[in-house]
Amino acid sequence: MRDVPKSLSLSVTTPGGSSGAPDSGRHNSLEEINLDQFLKTSNYEDTVKQLDIYYGIVKRQLLRYQSPITGLFPVMSTDQVVGSVRDSVYCASAVWSLYQAYRRIDDDRGKSYELGQSTVKCMRGILECWVKQASRVELFKQRQSNQHALHSKFQLHTGEKIYPDEFYNHLQIDCVSLYLLFLVQMITSGLQIIYTHDEVAFVQNLVYYVERAYRTPDFGMWERGSKYNNGTPEIHASSIGMAKSALEAINGCNLFGEKGASWSVVYVDIDAHNRNRSIFETMLPRESSSKGVDASLLLTLSFPAFASHEDRLVEQTKQNVVNRLRCKMGFKRFTRDGFLSKNEDKSRRYYHSGELKEFEGLECEWPLFFIAMIIDGVFKNNNEQIEEFQNDLRRCLRTDVNGDPVVTMYYAPDGDGSYMRAPSQSLFLWGQSFFIIAQLLTAGLLHINELDPIRRYLPSYNRPRRAGRYSAFQGKAIDEKHKVSRCPAVPNYFIDFQIQNYLKHKLYVCVQTKFCFLDHRHIRTKDHLVYIVAFYVQDMARHTDRKYITMTHFTIKSHTYTIEMIICLFPV
Repeated sequence: MRDVPKSLSLSVTTPGGSSGAPDSGRHNSLEEINLDQFLKTSNYEDTVKQLDIYYGIVKRQLLRYQSPITGLFPVMSTDQVVGSVRDSVYCASAVWSLYQAYRRIDDDRGKSYELGQSTVKCMRGILECWVKQASRVELFKQRQSNQHALHSKFQLHTGEKIYPDEFYNHLQIDCVSLYLLFLVQMITSGLQIIYTHDEVAFVQNLVYYVERAYRTPDFGMWERGSKYNNGTPEIHASSIGMAKSALEAINGCNLFGEKGASWSVVYVDIDAHNRNRSIFETMLPRESSSKGVDASLLLTLSFPAFASHEDRLVEQTKQNVVNRLRCKMGFKRFTRDGFLSKNEDKSRRYYHSGELKEFEGLECEWPLFFIAMIIDGVFKNNNEQIEEFQNDLRRCLRTDVNGDPVVTMYYAPDGDGSYMRAPSQSLFLWGQSFFIIAQLLTAGLLHINELDPIRRYLPSYNRPRRAGRYSAFQGKAIDEKHKVSRCPAVPNYFIDFQIQNYLKHKLYVCVQTKFCFLDHRHIRTKDHLVYIVAFYVQDMARHTDRKYITMTHFTIKSHTYTIEMIICLFPV
């Protein structure tokens, strides 16, 4: 049986830890210098040894089931037909996490490169599957319908569509948003995923695809839509939150990385972002009209999305999920969830009216969310939360024939106090991916900044500015002199006016009149209306980024003029 790290944290002994005041004038002896070097070497070797153990686990539990043709992953390891986009992204994130951890090592014997390219293969495989459906994206932008949605399931080895629209609910906004979010994370880490201008244009279209999430009923993370499972989509807070996070992450991102140019940058409509933000935070702590609480919000408010930084609202929603859905062997997805339960009729796609009552108390319990809470505890530096949910997770672990730890997919209560466990002959790859990420974090092999290079876990005003970024929804500490007026429709911004006029003096005098903000799209003078459009300018002289809003189409006495009006935004 192969050795597996028994502890989830790596303890490192440092020299000079004895009590007593140090002697600042005393020089280290040769023996102490050698001991210091020995400890550093032993700690380094121990790190390499543990990384190699997790490399073996990733090879045996994840990469073994990746399609060599498309790069996609199935939901279950025994499935050789259906590749899932959502599960593939999470599997790629686990492989990428180990790639990030291996970058600390001087000589990894090619393992880092292999892991990185396996990640690229998966992300490009998903992209190629969707590029084949580019015509659907154009139709979806005109009419947000399930008939025009990008597919979330494909044939595992060919990348062709496998489920027709009438037999599967493909409209899942959170799935596309999740892909965009990790695409930015991986490109920021240095991976080259996007190759051509056509691919840049298609990713920009994916941004348009998710921008209207706030008004697009979809089938959500659990692929069934309404809680009643009658084929009806609805507005999901988790989908809107994922879309909001993806828009914030990809705005101004250069898809070619450090080697890109201005035409390889992706932009986001600031109005769409604001609408997603306001509606998302208004819906919380609910998930949708039929679901008062849903475990998918854990993944939206914590890793990987970090969709909101309103601490009170985030904590209220998390506590609502924990208090109402936490059970002995995992979390329920939502109350009266009949999926895979004892009373569910597997021969029918939809439920009958009133059938949800039969599932009360028999909802499956998913250990996956124990792992999500462990990762959340690492990001919050909450050791009590980490230890609490690690103890819960240990009840749900088993070992396979290789001695590797396996997370059970679900536990189905039988109504008598005992559980029916998911079949042990197959692996739930999403759960294994999260487990590997949690292990790397708690063992000290992966830092949260390596798992989240764009610092989604920080509020926007605390995220570092990157030289290659052309635009960002990023806050900034406000200075007293910029407190000119407050915009009621955009409550987190103050406005300061700087005008550059290229027109006649008469117009220059006219635009000096006082402005009154009606909402975040329009500015009205005494008699005229100005439409504003967001864009971004890079100050090449200082090598810093500055955010502006430009005004165009200034109408005076039925004549339309074009001017350059710049408004600096200073977030709170």
